[in-house]
Amino acid sequence: MSPGVPGFRHLVRLSDDTGLFEHARHAIPRRRHGYCTDDVARGLVVTSREPSPAPEVVRLAECYLAFLSHAQDATGSFRNRLGHDRRWADAASTGDWWGRAMWGLGTAAARGPASWIRQEALHAFTLGATRRSPHPRAMVFAGLGAAEVLRADPGRTAAARLLADAATAVGVPAEDPRWPWPQSRLTYANAALAEVVIAAGDLGGDRSLVSRGLRMLEWLVDIQTVDKRLSVVPVAGWRQHIARGHHDQQPIEVAALADACATASAVTGDPRWREGVLRAVAWFDGANDQDVPMWDHETGGGYDGLTDHGPNLNQGAESTLALISTMQHAATLS
Repeated sequence: MSPGVPGFRHLVRLSDDTGLFEHARHAIPRRRHGYCTDDVARGLVVTSREPSPAPEVVRLAECYLAFLSHAQDATGSFRNRLGHDRRWADAASTGDWWGRAMWGLGTAAARGPASWIRQEALHAFTLGATRRSPHPRAMVFAGLGAAEVLRADPGRTAAARLLADAATAVGVPAEDPRWPWPQSRLTYANAALAEVVIAAGDLGGDRSLVSRGLRMLEWLVDIQTVDKRLSVVPVAGWRQHIARGHHDQQPIEVAALADACATASAVTGDPRWREGVLRAVAWFDGANDQDVPMWDHETGGGYDGLTDHGPNLNQGAESTLALISTMQHAATLS
């Protein structure tokens, strides 16, 4: 494995025959914290995206799909937290984990590395698509999965309805040019909101919706770029009319921005969105507020956050998946 390519080394380290461990101390999995549907779903996204997966990556995709199938109940909702003792700690519902599970299932249904993975993922996605969530971001994540299904098969009406409802859940941006965003606060995975609007407009043939999503994304990129480097909204978020902090920055924000810019590039062909992806890649490689790499070249793991003292050296699932996802986009641009 090239030292400049993270690959799936650390994801394999974090996984067992049940799923994907959520946390790590440095590079060692913390088994007592167990697993969560959120991260397993993101794992299914990246393993399904891989264009020529090695056998170990296919095995990961199978494992993650089995986990999500087990997490889903008969109504299409999902449980989120499974202990290392293989006992669920919560009831099934439609929180963010439902949305991310739908994202993973939709990606696997469209791009899974084997026919049986695609078939089972589509079955679970179709059941989940009967549900809706009161949480906008859950709807956004589910909408991204619906977009994947529709790109593979435009005739899937359940996916089309879910994607349209996801774009509606985002809301309409404010008319204030200083804050052209549908919410008064930026929180987490912000670029996903713009991405699902762009995807809904593109796949639904609504150019005004595409333009709305592109305006949202353009503003988001602009306010998170300083001297041609990304400086993303920290975990504490940023509210309109309040001074913005710069730490702790989370890799998920960078990965969401890379995803959205990649979608915008595919829809428009505009080279500025390619530049957005490259800046996300550069953030992981050290072009950030602390001038430090945000991943461990020895383990292939992503660091858990960028603090005012440098990286948080723990290499959990979310950060590692954000790294892999972003570098997958880089590979398509090379």
